[in-house]
Amino acid sequence: MNTADNHTLANDKVISKQFFRLLPVQILLVAIPSLNGIISSIFGSNLLGETALSAIGMYAPILSFMTAIGTMLMGGSQILCGKYMGSNQVERTQEIFSLDLTTAAILSLIISAVLLVTGVFDLAVFMNPDTVVRSVFNRYLIGMAIGIFPMLMGNQISAFLSMEMQGKRSTVATVLFVITNLVLTLLFLGVLRLQAFGLALAASIGYWVYLIYQVLYYFSGKSILKLKLVRMHPSDISEIVMIGFPGALTQLYLTIRRLVLNGLMVRYIGTAGLSSFQASDSLLAIFWSIPLGMAAVSRMMMSVAVGEEDRQSLKDILKTMITRCMLIEIGVMAALILCAVPFTRVYYRDVTEPIYQMTLNGFRLVPITMPLGLFCQMVLNYAQVTKKQLLVHTEAALDGAICVCITAPLLVPSMGMNGVYLSVIINGIATAVYPLLYSFVYNKGVPKNADALLMIPEDFGAAENERMDISLTSLDEVVNLSKQIQDFCLERGVDERRSYLSGLFLEEMAGNVIEGGFPKDNKKHSVDVRVVHKDDDIILRIKDDCVAFDPLERAKLFEPEDITKNIGIRMVSKIAQDVAYQNILGLNVLTIRI
Repeated sequence: MNTADNHTLANDKVISKQFFRLLPVQILLVAIPSLNGIISSIFGSNLLGETALSAIGMYAPILSFMTAIGTMLMGGSQILCGKYMGSNQVERTQEIFSLDLTTAAILSLIISAVLLVTGVFDLAVFMNPDTVVRSVFNRYLIGMAIGIFPMLMGNQISAFLSMEMQGKRSTVATVLFVITNLVLTLLFLGVLRLQAFGLALAASIGYWVYLIYQVLYYFSGKSILKLKLVRMHPSDISEIVMIGFPGALTQLYLTIRRLVLNGLMVRYIGTAGLSSFQASDSLLAIFWSIPLGMAAVSRMMMSVAVGEEDRQSLKDILKTMITRCMLIEIGVMAALILCAVPFTRVYYRDVTEPIYQMTLNGFRLVPITMPLGLFCQMVLNYAQVTKKQLLVHTEAALDGAICVCITAPLLVPSMGMNGVYLSVIINGIATAVYPLLYSFVYNKGVPKNADALLMIPEDFGAAENERMDISLTSLDEVVNLSKQIQDFCLERGVDERRSYLSGLFLEEMAGNVIEGGFPKDNKKHSVDVRVVHKDDDIILRIKDDCVAFDPLERAKLFEPEDITKNIGIRMVSKIAQDVAYQNILGLNVLTIRI
C-alpha cells in the first residue's frame, strides 16, 4: 500500500472516529422535542383519553414550524462557524455565534406571544372544527407557549456546545429535562388535576431547566465562544438565513404535510385516525432522532471540510454516512418493526378496537422509510453546505410536501390509515431516487467516479499534484518525514530554503505531538500532516486527535528556553505569513502559511 493509500485509510478512520464521538450529543439535541412528545402522548392517552391525544396531534404542525425556525438558525450558523473555523477566522466565528443567539431569542418571544393569543382567544378553528378537541388543544397550547423560549435557545446553545466538545453538559441537561418533565407531569396530572395545561406546563418547566444548565457553561469563563453584542453585524443574518433556509424548508414543508394529513384523517377517518397517527408518530420520533442526528454531524463536519477545501475529508464523511450509518439505520428499522406489538400496547390494549390496528400498522410500515430518510437528509445537508441550491430546494419540496400531498388525497379516501402510511413510503422512495437522477442529468450521463457523483467542482481544494498528505501513528514513522516533504517541495519548484524549513518544521511538530500528546490517555491516535503548494504559497497543516492542545504549550515550542531545541519550528515562525491554532470539533489543527 503506497503513502497516498495509507493516508486515505488513516483519514477515513479519523473521520469515522470523530463522527461517532460527536453523534450522541446531536441525537440528544434532535430528540428533546421527541422526548416531550412521547411523555405527552403516553400520559395523554392513558390518563386523559383519546381526545387529549388528538389535541396533541394538532400541536404537531406547530412544533414542525418551530423546528424549522431553529433548524434555519442552527444550520446556517453552524455551517458559517464551521467554515470560519476551518479558515482560522476566530473573530467571525464569535460574531455569528452572538448573532444566532440574539436572533433566536427575539423570534422565540414573538412565537410565544402568538401561541398565547391563539390559545386564549380560540383562533385555531381552521385546524379542527371539533370544539371539544379544540378546547383541550387551547389549554395545551397556552402551557407550551411558556416553554418556547427555553426550547429554541436551549437547542441553539446545545449545538454550539458540541462544537466546543462539551457534549456531556448537553447530555446531563437532557436527563434533567426528562426527569423534570416526568415528575411534574405526575404532579400536575395525578395530584393537581391540571389536565392538558398541566401536561404542557411540565414540559415547559423542563425546557427551562434544560436551558439554564447549559447556559451556566458560558458564565464559567471556560468557553471559547462568547456572547459579544458589539461585534455583531446584522447584515450577517441574511447570510445565515440564506444558508439555513433550505434546510429549514424541509420542516416548513413537513408543517404543510402534517396539516394536510390531519385534515384528511379528520374528514375520512375521524378522531381515532388522528389519535393513532399521533401515537405511532410520537414514539417513532425518538428513533428518527438517530438519522437526523447523523445528518447534523455530517453538516458540521462537511462545513469544516469545505472551509479547509479538503476534498478527501468531504468524501470520507459521505462514505461514513453511506456505509456505517446506513447499516445502523437498517438495524434500527428492523428492530422497530419487530417491536410493533409491544409499542402499540403502550397506548392501546384492546385488540378488537380499530384504533389498535391503525396504530399497529403505523409501527410496522413507517420504519421502512427511515433508511431512505437518512439518505435524503445526507443529500440535503451536502447540497446545503456546497451551495447546490437547485438540488436543495427541489429535494426539500419533494420530501416535505409534494409527494405526500399528491398521493395521500388519492389513497386515504379508499384505504384509510393505510393510505396515509403508504403515501409516506412512496415519499421516501421518490426522495432517494431523485438525487441520483439529478446527478445523472448534471453529468450528462452516468457518473464515472465518486467526485462526479457528488458533483464536486474540479477547482475545489488543492489538486493531487499540489499537495502531499501523510498520516503518522508512531515516532518511527517520523524519521523520513522531513525528506519526503522537502523532496515534494523541490519537485514543485519551491526554493531550497523554504523546502528545507517546511520539512524540518513538520517533522519536529509531528514528533512533539506524538511524544507529548499520544501518552496522555490510553487511546490510539494519529497525526495528519499536509503540505500544499498553490499560487507560490506553502501551507503547512498538522492535525491530530489528541486532547486539546494548550496554546501556551505551543508558544513554548516557538520560544523554548533551550535555543538548540525545535530549531525548525522557530525558524518557520519567523518567516511565516500566518500561524493559527484551533480545536475544531475535537481535533487540534495548526496551520502555517509561508
